[in-house]
Amino acid sequence: MDTAKQKTLRGSFSLFGKGLHTGLNLTVTFNPAQENTGYRIQRIDLEDQPIIEAVAENVIDTQRGTVLAKGDARVSTIEHGMAALYAMGVDNCLIQINGPEFPILDGSAAMYVDKINEVGMVDQNAPKDYYIIRKKIEINDDNGSIITILPDEQFSITAMCSFDSKFISSQFATLDNIEKFADEIAPARTFVFVRDIMPLLKANLIKGGDLDNAIVIYERQVPQETLDQLADLLKVPHMDAENIGYIQNKPLIWDNECTRHKLLDIIGDMALIGKPIKGRIVATRPGHTVNNKFARLMRKEIRKHEVQAPIYDPNDEPLMDNIRIRELLPHRYPMQLVDKVVAMGSTNIVGIKNVSSNEPFFQGHFPQEPVMPGVLQIEAMAQCGGLLVLSQVEEPERWSTYFLRIDDVKFRQKVTPGDTLLFRVELLGPVRHGISSMKGYVFVGERVVAEATFTAQIVKNK
Repeated sequence: MDTAKQKTLRGSFSLFGKGLHTGLNLTVTFNPAQENTGYRIQRIDLEDQPIIEAVAENVIDTQRGTVLAKGDARVSTIEHGMAALYAMGVDNCLIQINGPEFPILDGSAAMYVDKINEVGMVDQNAPKDYYIIRKKIEINDDNGSIITILPDEQFSITAMCSFDSKFISSQFATLDNIEKFADEIAPARTFVFVRDIMPLLKANLIKGGDLDNAIVIYERQVPQETLDQLADLLKVPHMDAENIGYIQNKPLIWDNECTRHKLLDIIGDMALIGKPIKGRIVATRPGHTVNNKFARLMRKEIRKHEVQAPIYDPNDEPLMDNIRIRELLPHRYPMQLVDKVVAMGSTNIVGIKNVSSNEPFFQGHFPQEPVMPGVLQIEAMAQCGGLLVLSQVEEPERWSTYFLRIDDVKFRQKVTPGDTLLFRVELLGPVRHGISSMKGYVFVGERVVAEATFTAQIVKNK
């Protein structure tokens, strides 16, 4: 069972630079944040200092980067910073910025990564809340862009790009291990085609763009006069209009650097889902628009399955079989309600019960429509919790657990013969003075059928 903890920054750091679109001098500061708060952005240059939650629903524009807004406050070009936080494993961060966009820096996420490594990260008390992909999910748009996510044990991503260009047509890039992001993806710079620069300049955009923070691709010849005019606007030397190719002060890091940057953008936009993902993304012709559509779809999926069922493979050897359970618990037929334990960490446990039509309670509950009593579902969860607590004491056979209270009980769906119940029980805090509080869920398949919070006491047997 995964026991990873949420992480935040060990300290604060700041970065300074021009905004890509505004050309303004900007400062962005990344600060530690409490667990379960996610990514939040604060415009400290505004009087009321509004805080924008960095989630897909707050995206208002995706034409030239991802733009978040809340009320009158908006922040653009967030994707590079978000990609660095997500890929480096930072779950909670308060970002303070003194202007309407993140600074463009060198056009990549490398400086963010370097600063995160410099200040370090610290584990928090809350478990890392992964959303595990159990089935194929896909979205597409009218431009032929498709994003698909498939089940995988870790987060991985492949991007395939097809550009409307003879000079740079098709590329792909893959990140199989998120731990390689810093070396293989973060340094990839943003890029722009010469044919797109003039319209952007006329739209009063890319004021902070230059040949140090972007790859410029000149792949369709234009008149020398037009190219000279563009060079003057960008304040760069004139070049021969017949020389087709890449234009930048720094050489390409990789032949597929443009697609690696597209992959970086996807990760930055996936950070707006609100949870780290375990799954494999395959993106065909990605862009911020389809990225945001996909992030919104994923947030709907997460809300639909807010509490995910544990992964259970009946072929795996149990951690505790029914014989070991009888050694730890005093319950016997017909009150032993846990058949086996399949996973256990320091603060959580997963148990199984196969509900048979021969259960004695079905004789009276109810003969014509057999339904497992809800109180027995709660009892089974408590037995799982007892096994978890007893596993942490010396000579567990000499202790017993007893209910003290039950709260927040919800029954969402009836349990009938043939169902396999999965119990997931988590400690809400350390055991103190023999008292333990726990939160338990009962699943049938992917669905939560019951849940409760309960407090128990462990007592040494006489």
